[in-house]
Amino acid sequence: MTVQLSGVLSALATPFSADGAVDVARLRAVVDRNLEGGVHGVVACGSTGEFAALSNAERRLVVETVIEHTAGRVPVVAQTGAVSTAEAIELSRHAAAAGADVLMLVTPYYEALTARETAQYLKRVAGSVDIPIMLYNLPAATGFKLEPEFVGELAREVDNIRYIKDTTADLVQAGRLIHNHGDVISTFVGWDSLMLAALIEGAAGVMCGTANALAPQLVSVYNAIAAADLARAQAEWSRLFPVMDAIMSAPFIAAVKVAMQAVGFDAGVPREPFLDLDATARANIFALAAKL
Repeated sequence: MTVQLSGVLSALATPFSADGAVDVARLRAVVDRNLEGGVHGVVACGSTGEFAALSNAERRLVVETVIEHTAGRVPVVAQTGAVSTAEAIELSRHAAAAGADVLMLVTPYYEALTARETAQYLKRVAGSVDIPIMLYNLPAATGFKLEPEFVGELAREVDNIRYIKDTTADLVQAGRLIHNHGDVISTFVGWDSLMLAALIEGAAGVMCGTANALAPQLVSVYNAIAAADLARAQAEWSRLFPVMDAIMSAPFIAAVKVAMQAVGFDAGVPREPFLDLDATARANIFALAAKL
């Protein structure tokens, strides 16, 4: 599929069975739920998908399952970044061969890299495949912030670097990417509670883990902005924001799975070392979701 990504991309949750294994049947249902909610693309093995708690074999299984079950209905983004260049190349080549439309690359997330090391890693991995690359700017985990000028220079040098997911919660950063480097790279904001502001600013789209629970509402806000109906977008966002804020204010992976339960879809609990939410946080998300 030749695509130009835009809109609401859902960072898919990864469900686990009672014995702790990846629940493939439930993962297919997660895909269906998101597509029925109208999302414009899905992301396998993102942070919401708990990729850091998966083995490489499990990451390949999740990517294969999502690509196969999506069956071309929307683009599939596979997150294939890793702590070593060789591992990221192996996962990237696998995902490309399996049929991913775009690869998302987080930079190594244990020992912070220098700018030169980060550029080398991204060039090497991007050069190992011939499909589009989305950079994943997650400095809270990686220790290295992909500054807009760094991103623009890299995108101008490497033909298949075409997107960035910016998860800095910094709208100044997003604005500089959108307005100063939009000729070479499309920006997706990866901080769910900034969705309205990011889209109004001109982002190509958003990548939201909350879409697993709230896809129809998020897509409706996106559609209102696309139709230049700002009043409707603001009104819908005002109703949606309290539950969004509650999810974002809690441990995020667990909160997304609780929100899914709150709207009638049980995706289980996170894989340890992540834990389920405490009773107070769970009750708050359930109460707010019930008001939608």
